[in-house]
This record gives sequence, structure tokens and C-alpha cells, in this order.
Amino acid sequence: MANNSNNDIPKTCKAGVVVNEGPDFKLAVEDVPVPEPGPDDVLIKLNATGICYSDIHYMLNDLPIPPMSTFGVKSPGHEGAGVVVKIGSNVKNWKVGDRAGIKPAYDACFNCELCWTGKETYCDDSPQIGLQYPGSYQQYLLSPARYTQRIPEGVDDFSAGPIMCSGSTIYCSLKESGLKPGDWAVFPGAGGGVGHMGVQLAKAMGMRVVGVDGGDDKKDLCMKLGCEAFVDFTKVKDVAEEVVKICDGKGAHGVFVTATSAAAYSSAPMMCRIGGRIMCVGLPPAGTAFAGADPLLMVGKNLHVIGTKVGSLYDTTKALEFAARGQLKPIYEVFPLAKMPEAVDKLRSGKVAGRLVVDFDS
Repeated sequence: MANNSNNDIPKTCKAGVVVNEGPDFKLAVEDVPVPEPGPDDVLIKLNATGICYSDIHYMLNDLPIPPMSTFGVKSPGHEGAGVVVKIGSNVKNWKVGDRAGIKPAYDACFNCELCWTGKETYCDDSPQIGLQYPGSYQQYLLSPARYTQRIPEGVDDFSAGPIMCSGSTIYCSLKESGLKPGDWAVFPGAGGGVGHMGVQLAKAMGMRVVGVDGGDDKKDLCMKLGCEAFVDFTKVKDVAEEVVKICDGKGAHGVFVTATSAAAYSSAPMMCRIGGRIMCVGLPPAGTAFAGADPLLMVGKNLHVIGTKVGSLYDTTKALEFAARGQLKPIYEVFPLAKMPEAVDKLRSGKVAGRLVVDFDS
């Protein structure tokens, strides 16, 4: 079955479209044309998309990058899951009906050192979907066949969507941290979309996990997902001191900053033991936070500051394997397509434990 009968594919589809890009943006659900795959593309019909705070950054236009409108893109989104409904004339490795996912990086050149060493998300030719190409807020969208993510059996679309970004991103950070089983891993922002997956993955990798976040809802979630201890920043005066106390009185081997606040970044070095790693994951608005500390502290504690971006094709595959084995279960709240604008507003207000996912079929 090389091609789909075009009768099944509509001419238009629903999409969450940004209106008035910038600080006063709104999201509206509109009809947009269904794209036609080029020779090397697949056309995917999404069943679900996660809503990520990076989407909000793109719509707010508060990162030091060109806005979506520069590229003529109106729909953000980069964590979709669905099925292939049409394939380009050159595509041999996909067939109609295969389950497929969309991740933050749209493609890569596969012809440079970064691509050859599994760092293809840093490649100069690795554009972002939902910024430079229409993203997963649009139900039917294109993806280069060579960079489309396969979704294994046993992982449903509502779980697979958020793993494409959050799960893959934090898997990559855990891998690059070099932490070993039995090491202390601390997650500021542990109850958030990225953090709550990090807690599960770190536990599955044999680490001892401490969650840092605010409120009883987040505490309950974190303890249920495998934290050994939880520090509530709304109740504890010196969060770093409490973290050090929990981690043998010496501090964490790794602090995975998934929160986006200046406070989360400034307290991370204080949470670390000698030789500790500060893993930078959360993206604060440009110029609002600083990663690291006074050089005297950095030297005195042999601290490492490591930034990691979204996961590679390999990282995403690995994160999905944890999910297929039941060791990674994204916590999510489902919104019907018509309520996508409400989901975006809810995430923007910061009142979300876990992840918000939009169901295109409801």
C-alpha cells in the first residue's frame, strides 16, 4: 500500500492558531489546509498533542530567536502522536497506518559530526517544528520520513505525545549527567511536565530522587512517582539546606533544574555536593536567570554546569522504551480540541501538575 486513497484525507483540518503573537497573544481553533507530502515526507494524522511551555514562549515571542511569523508559521506544538496517512514517492521505510510521532527537532542534515555522534538536535540544519514549520497543534502535518519517530506497542498516544519532548529531554539530561545507580538526583520543578518524568526515569535508573516544588498536590504526585523525599519551597525557608540534609548531609550528585525560575537556578549550586552537576533543562525568559555561581564556590566544590537540549532520535526511542515497560507514565489531563485555548491559558498561568494533552478526536 504505497499510497493512501486521497478520498480519506480531508482538504482542511483543525489547528490551534496563534492570534496577535506577543505578550497579548490568543489561541484560536481554525480550519487550515491539509499539506501535501513532498517526496521524502510522511503526512501524519495526529490523535494527540502535548502542550509544552516552549509553545508559550514561541507565542509570547520572549526568547532571543526570530518569531514564528518570520517563518509564516501559525501553529506551535512539537509533541504529537498519531498515524501515517500518506507517504512521499521516495519513502520506503514507512507505510500508511504506522504509528508515528513528532518531536521538537524537525530534521537534521545527517552529514556532520554532530549528527554522526547522536547530537543531531544541535546541527545547524536542525530546524524546530512549531517555530520554523507548522507544529503539532495542527491535526494533519508533515514530517521528514527519516526523522519521524516510531511509537512502540504498549505506549498510547496520550503518553507518547509528551514523551516526544519532556520525556526525551529529561532522559537526555539524565544520560549526560553521568549519575550512577544510588546517586542522589534532585529535581527543582519535580511536579511539572518535564520534572515528573525525570523523577520516574531517575528512579527506574536506580537513583535516589528528591523532588522540590510547591504545594501538597505536587508533593502527593512526586511521592507517588518515586521520590524518596520532597521539599516544599512554599513551606521550607532554606530549600538548599534541607536538600543537603536529605542527601547524606553532603548534597546532591546532580540537580536537574526543570523549573524556569531564577530562584531554582540560583539555589542549584548550593544543593550540590563536591563534584556535583547542575543540569540546565528549564528555559527561563532571556536575561531573567543565571546558571552557575561565584567562581570561588565553583572551584571550591568542583561543580559542573551542563546544559542539555531536547533529546535525539535515540534518546526519544529510549524514553519510549521505558514507557513500553511501564516505568514511565506521563501524568496528563486531557482537553478536547475545542478547549485547546483553555489548556494553553492554564499552562501559561502555571497551574499544572504533570502535562496537558489535547485530544484531536474529541
